[in-house]
Amino acid sequence: MKTKQSVIAIAASICTAFFVVIACSDNGLNASGIKLFALCSILAFLIQWICFIPSWLFHTEKFFDLIGSATYLTITIVSLIALPEVDARSVLLGLMICSWGLRLGAFLFARIKAVGHDARFDLMKYNFAQFLMTWTIQGLWVVLTTSAALSAITSNSKKDFGWVGTIGVITWLLGFIIEIVSDEQKRRFKLDPKNQNSFINRGLWAWSQHPNYFGEIVLWVGVSLVALPALSGWQYISLISPIFVFVLLTKISGIPMLDSAAKKRWGEDLEFQKYKEVTPVLFLKPPRRQSSFNS
Repeated sequence: MKTKQSVIAIAASICTAFFVVIACSDNGLNASGIKLFALCSILAFLIQWICFIPSWLFHTEKFFDLIGSATYLTITIVSLIALPEVDARSVLLGLMICSWGLRLGAFLFARIKAVGHDARFDLMKYNFAQFLMTWTIQGLWVVLTTSAALSAITSNSKKDFGWVGTIGVITWLLGFIIEIVSDEQKRRFKLDPKNQNSFINRGLWAWSQHPNYFGEIVLWVGVSLVALPALSGWQYISLISPIFVFVLLTKISGIPMLDSAAKKRWGEDLEFQKYKEVTPVLFLKPPRRQSSFNS
């Protein structure tokens, strides 16, 4: 049954990507007889499938996140190199995605290297269809999240940056900083042997149960705002980018999986129950006073 579901998910991912490529290639530039957006999207999937082969042969997930981040960098750089004329918006979008990709890729690779494995893959890396599904979905993840930026970079319509773009940059910076700070706070928390069996509830993690995911969503909203003025026609479909990130992190692979694991580990802990009760799941909110927290 799992194999059948995995095959359906692979087919659905490819079909979804095909629809997005057709829509976002509207009013887009050509590269060697093919729409540049389509070329970058095909490249995103090819990288996943090629890297899947050695990963399956050695049954390892250690390079999964690193390859995902590298794919962002690759298709972004390819799109910029293929442009006949590079404008300021395209350069800025490229820098935003590459900065995020480099930082997150290095962070995730260092984390899995330190831990030794990713529990999400303990079973599926031995099931061909399931493991291929995860790599295929990662290809879709790359295409959908970069769709607004790639649509703007590859668009025939080059417009002034404008105030919307400025708001987008500020929004991206805010999200990027929140993600970096929250990841670093959690990394340092885990390095302390005293916290080995504890959950983090300090710093930004007192403001949100998942501040890193909040930052992730915010920064992709910023990317979409920077891209927005350059979009036209069917390219507006690409604004699904931050919506997709939100749904993915809050409904599918992010928060639900982490919350389930945390509940199994600390579900009976009264302090954990209090933390869950007073701390927003996603959106940042100043923590209540300690007296109220302990009441």
